[in-house]
Amino acid sequence: MGTRFALILGGISIAFFGVIFRLYDLQLNDGSYYFAQAESQRTLANMKSSLRGTIYLVNQKGEKFPAASSKEFPEIYVDSSKIEDKQEVANALAIIADITPDEALKKLSTKNEYISIIKKANNSQITKVGELAQKGIYVRNYSSRSYGTGNLFAQAIGFVGPDDKQAADVGRTGLEKFYNEKLSGVSKEKDSEDKNDDNRLLPGEDLLVGIDLSVQKEAELILSNLITSSKSKSGTVIVQEPKTGKIIAMGSLPNFDPNNYSAGKMENYINPCVEKVYEPGSVFKVLTMAAGIDSGKLTPDTTYYDEGFVKLSGYTIKNWDGKAYGKVTMTNIIEKSLNTGTAYAEKLIGHATFSEYVRKFGFGEKTNIDLPGEVKGDLRNINPKSSAVAFANAAFGQGVSVTPLQMITSISAIANGGLLMRPYLNLGLEASEVRRVISEDTAKKVTEMMVSAVDKGHLAQIDGYSVAGKTGTAQVPDLKHGGYTENVVDTYIGFAPATNPRFTILIKIDEPEGAPLAGTTVVPAFKSLAKFLLHYYSLSPDRINN
Repeated sequence: MGTRFALILGGISIAFFGVIFRLYDLQLNDGSYYFAQAESQRTLANMKSSLRGTIYLVNQKGEKFPAASSKEFPEIYVDSSKIEDKQEVANALAIIADITPDEALKKLSTKNEYISIIKKANNSQITKVGELAQKGIYVRNYSSRSYGTGNLFAQAIGFVGPDDKQAADVGRTGLEKFYNEKLSGVSKEKDSEDKNDDNRLLPGEDLLVGIDLSVQKEAELILSNLITSSKSKSGTVIVQEPKTGKIIAMGSLPNFDPNNYSAGKMENYINPCVEKVYEPGSVFKVLTMAAGIDSGKLTPDTTYYDEGFVKLSGYTIKNWDGKAYGKVTMTNIIEKSLNTGTAYAEKLIGHATFSEYVRKFGFGEKTNIDLPGEVKGDLRNINPKSSAVAFANAAFGQGVSVTPLQMITSISAIANGGLLMRPYLNLGLEASEVRRVISEDTAKKVTEMMVSAVDKGHLAQIDGYSVAGKTGTAQVPDLKHGGYTENVVDTYIGFAPATNPRFTILIKIDEPEGAPLAGTTVVPAFKSLAKFLLHYYSLSPDRINN
């Protein structure tokens, strides 16, 4: 009996001392490892970012396509202020991250609390970090942004990138920047005194954008082919719904891939639709006619005798082809795109009234589209002290600078019966009227003049449909020496069906080789995109024959 009790007591004692030894071993030998793991988990809980909202493109049927979405991945990062022997840690991290010790040491040389070492770390790398038993090296989940549209719509959608002040990425350009707060959600370090703070990880809101992916693809494909065939430096295309201001497609080339934005050129991050200006050329002539008709200074049938040139302020203005056309109407001036006749129209209108209408159409001010970096253009050449020739030049789009978005929005106002609408991308915004620019009757008359220009020019005609449009071939200013270069910018803007416009299109190319006229470059491209849209929206013909 005594022997058996002694054996049992001895076994219990051995087991007890085994547990004590194991606890001692864990504390002394493996304690730093588990401390590092616990520290990592604590920091992960405190620094976890909320998942960024998805940006969806929504087509006419209400179908959604995720253009920008987020997924969580593990990341290894360090707080260098907590690392004592930086060289030792750099040597260890170099092996884990597959970089040189010097590269690792360089990362640790700053005093930042957040220094990313490995994005999308694998399980093996995470395990090795734990085995280092090193305070100051952590693992956290972070959300990585993926762009399903690739290069399409790149400048407008933008991209996210790191912020030196926080671990989470932030919107750097485009919609990602403009709606950064909405998309980011609530992400903050948990306050130890507020343990019931459930709002610290609220996910970001989704963003629904009215860009139609099918239209965007077709528009950028047509633009790309046009740039290649014309050997142009760059180009822009916009499609807008004139009755609401909604942007259906918006793109410029060259662009970049938001999935790998660091490989792109910084100048391609800029959105030329809203962040760059140009002299529009003859597309501006329809606005001059709209001002003249609406102010009662002229009608589509007002006549002018064209001698092929006009002298103002010591300068001579000539027609683009150098020809004289004799007696012409204001409609003929639009059909033949006469500079001299447009200068005459501006003189009838009067400088002050002309300038007033230009501003009413939205030039010289931002459109307030929901995109960052928008510029307002330059109307300094048409002020009360400007010369007569400056106003005459402005009447046919020379000496004034505008953005492509301003240009298409002004023409959309004509398509919309004289109402200027605020352009927008976010479908959460309501269609917003800026102001009435011209009367409905004036808009109808100007539309008829534009349709006549298309019918007489033939190049933009589409069987069964009335199309309103205007070309523009503008010389590129020489910003270094003054005057103009031999290079040109070709633009075409039009809308269809003209009797009940569903869309307005702007296509612009910069410095095509050989400085060709817009009629041979952008007009055929406009026609291709317009035909696609008429078919895509299943729009019924509005005329029996052209």
